[in-house]
Amino acid sequence: MFERYTEHARRVVFFARYEASQFGIPSIETEHLLLGMIRESPALLTRLVPKIDLEIIRKQVAEHRARGEYIATSVDLPLSEESK
Repeated sequence: MFERYTEHARRVVFFARYEASQFGIPSIETEHLLLGMIRESPALLTRLVPKIDLEIIRKQVAEHRARGEYIATSVDLPLSEESK
């Protein structure tokens, strides 16, 4: 499914899947993609939005999402409709 993606985009999705699994969410949501982008290239995000505080974003996502039970990272999580 991701063969059309660049290597950078694949890594973002990989990190997003990791973040979703840590939150116990059964699909990759848009906030997980944001966290994946932060993990993949924090310098790019700070260049796009110079006054961004990456740790505050991470904390806000954690507060916004209720934690479910941990999902193994080996499980293939689908992209949510919003993420597609």
